Amino acid sequence: MNAPALRGGLLALLAAVLFGLSTPLVQRAGAGCGPWTTAGLLYAGAALMGALSRRPPEREARVARTDLSRLLAMAVFGAALGPAALAWGLQRSSATGASLLLTLEALFTALLAAAFYREHLDRRVRAALGLLLAGGVVLVLDSGRTGGGQLLGLLAVLGATLAWGLDNTLSRGLAERDPGQVVAVKASLGVLLSGLAALGAGEALPGAAAAFALVAIGATGYGLSLRFYLLAQRAFGAARTGSVFAFAPFIGAVAALALGDRAAGSGMALGGALMLAGVALHLAESHGHEHAHEALDHEHAHRHDDGHHDHAHDPMPAGEHSHWHHHEPARHSHAHVPDIHHQHPH
Repeated sequence: MNAPALRGGLLALLAAVLFGLSTPLVQRAGAGCGPWTTAGLLYAGAALMGALSRRPPEREARVARTDLSRLLAMAVFGAALGPAALAWGLQRSSATGASLLLTLEALFTALLAAAFYREHLDRRVRAALGLLLAGGVVLVLDSGRTGGGQLLGLLAVLGATLAWGLDNTLSRGLAERDPGQVVAVKASLGVLLSGLAALGAGEALPGAAAAFALVAIGATGYGLSLRFYLLAQRAFGAARTGSVFAFAPFIGAVAALALGDRAAGSGMALGGALMLAGVALHLAESHGHEHAHEALDHEHAHRHDDGHHDHAHDPMPAGEHSHWHHHEPARHSHAHVPDIHHQHPH
């Protein structure tokens, strides 16, 4: 695996660990708490983490006024509808099954990335997505045998994966912005939307202990996780980041079992195995060919040792820095992923 892919993969894996651990914890901390209230408290923590992790303007590109409509759409799908659907579903299904079904977020992300950004999906990636889909179908069918309540809960979780797939695809357009600022703005909008929905639904406020727990879970499992996810998208592309992030459900399932969830059966084991095989197959992808770079002007955090940034400075800054810069047309061949410099057609 080349260096950008390795860095992107590790960042996506960190995001997966933090988010995966959050799922069974949300089920426990959010017991008896309304779904919109749960979503609002989770993203209040995420907004706090985003504000604390912002970087100086000379290190990262700022969010622009033209980004606000995209951020609002991200907040609707990713910070309001997604977490509210997950919270509702978690109270009606097992944490293990719900965690595993979240793997389908990778499927929706990859398909939407291919549709909107023309990210290339070769035969290996398509086979991996097929395994993810097969595993999800097995989980839903297995839940249908245990009762309608369980099935409705997992269908709500499925809705959350679709909402987050849309959110991931929208966030690809902000991969060049300061991830801390993106998290802070998106999460703050999500708190506002969820809070209004909670008031409209007449949801009661939780106790102080539950509220504090949900804010803390949101700061790490949603705020810090999203920061790592955005950095991974910058290096790795939306589809591949989504596939590595698909480890989150397995981490969540293991955590749920460790916390005492005993709902796992043979159907859940088969579905989880199919999904795990799909994630492993996707990660084994290697992509390299001769490709062309058109002339490009943009601003983002970058280094001068990555083979794509050879403009001059006096003096040359050390490490990552951000400013508006120009890329001359080029043609070369090397292993690459669909990051912000490799979005060419196939």
